[in-house]
Amino acid sequence: MDLGNLGGIFINACLINNFVLAYFLGICPFLGVSGQYATASRMGGAVTFVMLISSVCAYGIHALLIAVNAPFLQLICFIVVIASTVQTVEMFIKKFSPSLFRSLGIFLPLITTNCAILGLALFQTNKGYDLIECLVYALGAGAGFTIAIVIMAGLREQLDLATVPGIVRGTALSLMLAGILSLTFTGFAGLGG
Repeated sequence: MDLGNLGGIFINACLINNFVLAYFLGICPFLGVSGQYATASRMGGAVTFVMLISSVCAYGIHALLIAVNAPFLQLICFIVVIASTVQTVEMFIKKFSPSLFRSLGIFLPLITTNCAILGLALFQTNKGYDLIECLVYALGAGAGFTIAIVIMAGLREQLDLATVPGIVRGTALSLMLAGILSLTFTGFAGLGG
């Protein structure tokens, strides 16, 4: 196994083609939960976990559907796996951390419809990754999501302490910050060679 190739897959998913800041997938929880650092980091962990589980399941489902000559069922199978994984995570968080469950609010079930997770399953399938490459890709994508949401939360917490003109408070400022973050992450494009 080529560790350089695995490292390239990780860096590509994490920084160069960040799901949130390059592909603009997963914007709902990115903008909705990035108000506080603690909540954002936990949401990043939950999304990373769901990405890892979904990646493994998507790999197996793809192999099974190709074996039975039914690749047309791929999308619906991916959605079912993602929804069931999110439900499991939601029940776990509700049981063991009710305060986190309340702070994530509606955005925890929104992971089910998070297009970043579905995009991960579809991208890894289209790229023809093996199981280890799928895991590294999912870990990189989850780390990239977590990095993006934590940076955004840190910026938003700092801006809460600053004097901001009324015309750009709230959503407008959040969108401008997301755009600037996206522009800064384009600087990593040169890492891909």
